[in-house]
Amino acid sequence: MRGEQLARQWRLIQRLAHSRVGVDLDALADELDCVRRTVYRDLDALMLAGFPVVSEKRDGRVLYRFIETFRMGDVPFSPDELLAMVLSEDLLRVLEGTVFHDSILSAQAKIRAGLGPELAGYVERLGETFRVMPGPHKQYAQFRDVIAQLSDAVLDRRTLRMRYRTGRTGTVATRDLDPYRVWYRSGGLYVIGRDHKSDEIRTFAVERIQRLDRTDLHFEIPEDFDFDTYTAASFGVMTEPATRVRLRFTAEWAIYIEERTWHPSQSIVKRKDGSVDLTLDVGGTPELRSWILSFGSGALVLEPEELRAVVAAEHQRALSRYRPERKPTARRQPAARI
Repeated sequence: MRGEQLARQWRLIQRLAHSRVGVDLDALADELDCVRRTVYRDLDALMLAGFPVVSEKRDGRVLYRFIETFRMGDVPFSPDELLAMVLSEDLLRVLEGTVFHDSILSAQAKIRAGLGPELAGYVERLGETFRVMPGPHKQYAQFRDVIAQLSDAVLDRRTLRMRYRTGRTGTVATRDLDPYRVWYRSGGLYVIGRDHKSDEIRTFAVERIQRLDRTDLHFEIPEDFDFDTYTAASFGVMTEPATRVRLRFTAEWAIYIEERTWHPSQSIVKRKDGSVDLTLDVGGTPELRSWILSFGSGALVLEPEELRAVVAAEHQRALSRYRPERKPTARRQPAARI
């Protein structure tokens, strides 16, 4: 497997780097628990990556080592850790332009600088083996200052005065917020905290914050607030009390549903006709309804009845938009009298 190959090559690099006289193929194959042919391929891969591997024949044996000028230094990373470092750039690409993305790039640059050209090239090759492509996400480059202010306020436990535009009505209002946590979910950044205006814990989208000002007030997070508990029933971002939701997906969607974790509370039951029943304990938010509707006729709400009725009504409204419009019937003009 690819992961085993990377780990083996990493061990080979370390072995050659710490051998002053060189190592023969049999010894390398024994140490790496593989056959000689595999060692040959790994040596070729290292040379292709720029490692200065040399060989010399001594006492009837061919010994392999790096040239004397090669210095590996003390690199405290495993190949998996190096690969994770490369992948982190992809994972944070959705936050490009923010302090989080800039910081990981800066950290990677410092790590690569300490690796040397050969190891840095090897790390680049590691990155070519596995890529993470972000799905639909929001753009946050223009909210760099807002994100930095939120992060500082969360750490400092300082109340912020926020100018915020609601997504449902577009109304802009000023409110004081005790920010408990900055949260990334479903392609977006959110801040969770106590809204002084409603005196409730609420979730606000970062991109709808028009202005933030520090206040002189400090706050304490209530002892009974637990972030994981607060978000446990969330299917997306919005939070509502959890209820039992049971859905039936047709056979065409069965594998797709079975392959994914939709919510920690889920349970899946296969049916004889190939369909599957998915049960969740989640809030019946608009996000959940939109997700169900995205499957079209492939999903059926079994319970609760209220959710079933809402989804059915939405399907009816959608169907009505696809019905051909009736053209008004032209009225006959009465015959002119003579």
